[in-house]
Amino acid sequence: MLPYHFHRLTRTGAFAAGPGGMVREAPPATGNALKRALWRHYVKQYHESSCSVAAVVTVINALGEVIRGAADNVTQLELLDRVQAGNWKKRMSPEGDDGKHGMPFGLFGEVVKGSIDAFQIPVLSVETVDLRESPLSEREKRELLRSRLEAFETLGNGVIIIHFDQGAYVPDLNIPHISPVGGYDTATGRVTIMDVDQDQSEPYSISFDCFYRGISKPYLFPFRLGEMSNGGYVYIRLR
Repeated sequence: MLPYHFHRLTRTGAFAAGPGGMVREAPPATGNALKRALWRHYVKQYHESSCSVAAVVTVINALGEVIRGAADNVTQLELLDRVQAGNWKKRMSPEGDDGKHGMPFGLFGEVVKGSIDAFQIPVLSVETVDLRESPLSEREKRELLRSRLEAFETLGNGVIIIHFDQGAYVPDLNIPHISPVGGYDTATGRVTIMDVDQDQSEPYSISFDCFYRGISKPYLFPFRLGEMSNGGYVYIRLR
């Protein structure tokens, strides 16, 4: 794809310095229980198009541990068997759902909600945030997202799953991708991405500006011809 090759040749974008920094250390044993649970249940996708499944199963198991005191230890295939929303299992199959594969952003919000309902996890709310359609100003959208990252890091009262342009974060193709957020440095503003891609060996950190850009800009034109017009984030609030 042209943006990938342009950035690779000019050493710009994600190629300027590669990932913002690999994050190899898990959170400390004390403090944020939700963050620790996310790291404990973090898994990689089981095939090249199943990032939605790996991201959601990581979050579902973490929420079960934090809210109920014990994780369900759901596998990715068990998740697909339990959740009927969005014809998710069909979309992950080689045949697809009438030939449709992957997980568009709007549909992704539905499968997150469907997963929480299927496992009867009592959360306060599930919000699917399309930054392009939000009535808030650009400043307000950024401030709200930053405040949610800060609350996740300091209070552990909500979790964010992002639908993003992977090539905006790492030296890879500019394709739609899904992963949970695993941390936020309140001093530096860097965001930790628990990338479920098998090719990303560890979670990595990026600047808030890079983070925001990857979830707010439209996807490349070939994706917009299909169902993948843009990304955003799903915010699950516990309390």
